Amino acid sequence: MDSRAFWLRLKTHRWVYSFSIVATLALGILIGSVVSYGVKGKEGQKSSSSDATPLTVPSPKQLSGEFSQIAKQLGPTVVNINTESTIKNPHRRRGGQQNPDDDNGGGGPGGMDDFFNRFFGGQGGPNGPGGDAAIRERSLGSGVIVDAKGYIVTNRHVVEKADRIRVRLQDDPPGVQHDAKVIGEDQETDLAVIKIEMSRPVPVAKMGNSDSMEVGDWVLAIGSPFGQVGTVTAGIVSAKGRDIVPGRQFQTFIQTDAAINPGNSGGPLVNLEGEVIGINTAILSETNAYAGVGFSLPSNTVVQVYNQLIGPEHRVARGSIGIMFDAVENPAITRVYGNGSGVTISSVVPGSPADQAGLKVGDTITTVDGKKVTKGSELVGDIASRKPGSKVQLGFVRNGKQQDATVTIADRAKLFAARLNEDEGGNDENTPKQDKFGITVRKLTPEMAEKLDMPAGKGVIVQDVKPGSFADDINLGRGDIILEVNKQPVNSEEDFAKVESGLKSGQDVVFLVRPRGSSWQDGTIFVPGTLP
Repeated sequence: MDSRAFWLRLKTHRWVYSFSIVATLALGILIGSVVSYGVKGKEGQKSSSSDATPLTVPSPKQLSGEFSQIAKQLGPTVVNINTESTIKNPHRRRGGQQNPDDDNGGGGPGGMDDFFNRFFGGQGGPNGPGGDAAIRERSLGSGVIVDAKGYIVTNRHVVEKADRIRVRLQDDPPGVQHDAKVIGEDQETDLAVIKIEMSRPVPVAKMGNSDSMEVGDWVLAIGSPFGQVGTVTAGIVSAKGRDIVPGRQFQTFIQTDAAINPGNSGGPLVNLEGEVIGINTAILSETNAYAGVGFSLPSNTVVQVYNQLIGPEHRVARGSIGIMFDAVENPAITRVYGNGSGVTISSVVPGSPADQAGLKVGDTITTVDGKKVTKGSELVGDIASRKPGSKVQLGFVRNGKQQDATVTIADRAKLFAARLNEDEGGNDENTPKQDKFGITVRKLTPEMAEKLDMPAGKGVIVQDVKPGSFADDINLGRGDIILEVNKQPVNSEEDFAKVESGLKSGQDVVFLVRPRGSSWQDGTIFVPGTLP
């Protein structure tokens, strides 16, 4: 919510409040008149209050103190995060896209802004004058201290693209903030680790085991909603294992009805033992504010990611065998291929571990090291958690016959780079290579196409843009839908990678784009540039 909308809403609330006061006063005048009339009819009579007993305030006593004790214990470990970023050409109009201040712009309910923000939250409204010049954007979020040396876990979307990150502890005097630096980020789980330098030890939150939580368990959410530092809300675990965004393979969430609002992102979800069992990440809402459905990344995932981000490489290495499958379970696939329960391979990356082990399209993977798998998310989760270079025994069915294969796990980032025909040589073989455009795209799922009013099977959506990249310079943004690159249709990640790999430095590139927030009827625009 930008500042204009916030104050407009606040003014509306003040009007309602004033109206209530006026109505109450009017009623009081009416009642007062009636009372006065009654007294006049009985002149000379005086009421006595000699039998009235004075009211007293009881001494303080401990009532249900479980929540309050947890709040006292965890409160000092939760921090407020304030970031500043430079935004290029923030008010540039493209096609049917409207400025943030337009009443019916693309950021309204149901638009692309809502599609992203209702899951990942906004970065706050821009502060500064309009026009095409770069401006400073400020945003607020939360984080939790997990190491006395000043290491803090938060959401990646809270700190991404920030020029400056400052942290405020709950016991800091007014105006005191600490500069923080990013230790590592993980796009797949939307987690980040930042660090502040302190001359004294800081309080630390204790991590819990999210697998021990059950639906119906009480939880507390602590953070800085709308900048209100140290806010505590209570609720229950509403569900577990929620997949909320198509294509996000490494994010399954704890759902809670504890109030989570913009500014809570990165703060902890806490059990009644005072342990952090989740990091509050997203809300599902038509208004970008609390609607009773919030999502927290489980602590078990947080710990795995954190331990890799603080390592020497400051990145998460995930295993992969180089296969693809239908993300949406469809019984028709099982009926056609007749391979029973399992994960049926729809594509094998050439030269990948799966290809080298002899796996083929149509094979159905049923076991991993003897453990049964029935869903793609189970297979991905198992393989991704394994170290590159390790071996795994896969059981699969081909033409009705059970077979086995030993597959060597590859580094997912490098395997993805290989798919883009990137040069694997360079400085550090463990450093993930950047693509030429500097963007990550995803094929539009049927659900997303329907949501975005797009023809099925058309285009790819920009999921992420690297700051300072070619795409960033020409102002491609997250949520834009790319239909063509240099007149060549791109309807999948593979189409996009093929076109991108064929381009060289100095070549002109023209993207045919449906801008984020616009409708299909609004038309498309060209976004041109020359590769550096």
